[in-house]
Amino acid sequence: MTGTALAYYWGDDDLGASRAVDRLQAALAAETGVPMERWEIRGDRNRAGEQIAQLHERVATPVMFGGGALAVVANPGSLAASAEHRAGLLAAIASVAPGNALVLLDASQSGAKVPSQKRLADAVAAAGGTVRRFDSPRRGALAGWIEAEARERGLELAAGAAKVLAERVGGFVDLNDVERRHQTRIASMELDKLALYRGAAPITVDDVRALVAEAVPASVWAFTDAIGERRAQTAIDLLERLLEDTPEPVLLAVLHRRVRELLELGDRLAAGERLPAAAKAMGIASDYRAQTLATQARSWTMAELTAALDGLVELDAMVKGAPGAGRDEAQRRLSFSLWLTDHVAGT
Repeated sequence: MTGTALAYYWGDDDLGASRAVDRLQAALAAETGVPMERWEIRGDRNRAGEQIAQLHERVATPVMFGGGALAVVANPGSLAASAEHRAGLLAAIASVAPGNALVLLDASQSGAKVPSQKRLADAVAAAGGTVRRFDSPRRGALAGWIEAEARERGLELAAGAAKVLAERVGGFVDLNDVERRHQTRIASMELDKLALYRGAAPITVDDVRALVAEAVPASVWAFTDAIGERRAQTAIDLLERLLEDTPEPVLLAVLHRRVRELLELGDRLAAGERLPAAAKAMGIASDYRAQTLATQARSWTMAELTAALDGLVELDAMVKGAPGAGRDEAQRRLSFSLWLTDHVAGT
């Protein structure tokens, strides 16, 4: 294997980063002539030491026979929360043996200017690896992405269909707090659905309007505000309507974004940072939004927000069909309601 098989992919385009990992795996297999074993983990700060040891074992062991290991680490920041664990992760990055590969996936906030884990990105670059940003396309760029995706699949889109599909999945929403991480993936899934419906016939604007629900309706923001303000019953009432036409991954992404923002802003304010400085560090450009989040953060303790975030991880596993997680729609809806009851209602 030539070169260093290291990569740090960051940004808010989940599908783009995932496809880049697939391309890297295929390229490495073509180079060696042997398929690679793919090993994926999501960083967990409570198991950081254990996970770093497993990672080091995977990537540092030289390949003797067969294909090597491709380790893919999502949420790497959780493995670098302490100095000790960060040093262990940096050592793992430096120890990738020939025949193996390592990819770090940093799902950054939309609009972030630099990777959230710059020291890890710098370490990958210093070791000869690739640091690449994947931005979710917006407005006309998302419509162009949809058109290119359709061409690659051999689908024909009638005039205006790509633009309407981009609108339906939230590509034209300009609010700063829109979570765009899943937009291209959702657009790709909607193209799958439209292709099954239309077959070889052109996909029209009317087809898109009939089959594609609006992924980011205005009520999503009322829902997240109700959560931030701990108005549990209002949030439950809104949830019932939202689950009718909002994809569950989108709803989870928006929830995760809001809780994470409240946790970070609350922590910064508790440490003595002034609100304008804290908002600027978090990429919040609107003074009104910063004040709103600060007011909401005061309704929570750091322990409550951390527990709420952990609860969303379990919800995410259920929605994505992780082994051992319930897949029944009624179970998932009940789990959303229980999360609101357990974490938003408070005591």
